Amino acid sequence: MRKILFVLPLLLTATPAAAQSRAPLQVPTVAIDPATVAQLATAAQAMSDALLDLHVGNLRAAVDGRDPTPAERRMTVRDLARKTDPNFDRDLNRKMATAGPELMRTIAAINRAMPALQQALDEARASLDRVTANLPDPTYPRR
Repeated sequence: MRKILFVLPLLLTATPAAAQSRAPLQVPTVAIDPATVAQLATAAQAMSDALLDLHVGNLRAAVDGRDPTPAERRMTVRDLARKTDPNFDRDLNRKMATAGPELMRTIAAINRAMPALQQALDEARASLDRVTANLPDPTYPRR
């Protein structure tokens, strides 16, 4: 939170592009639906399964500069992960099961913070407008 308070003013500082008129910053006011979050969690599970089932033995043999063995042709990312962590599948399933509720809590917090964020952005915009109101026009001829 402290980082965003430090970085936000830097992002909103005046630049030549800021001298141009622009639409006010708007934060989406539509809350994120929990059903959408559940679909994202399901999609993340499917994508992780697809990634873990990628065959990488051929690539590993090619990096070593040799032909792959029959066992390497069947080797997947999941197999490599199991070599370093015998509990890989159980740990991954546990993490994926907790990811959905954690994501729901995060989305709920974002939904609650949206009005305050919009108000802060509006105040920052008004402050920048006041600060830049008296800047000289860069297209005005110099004497």
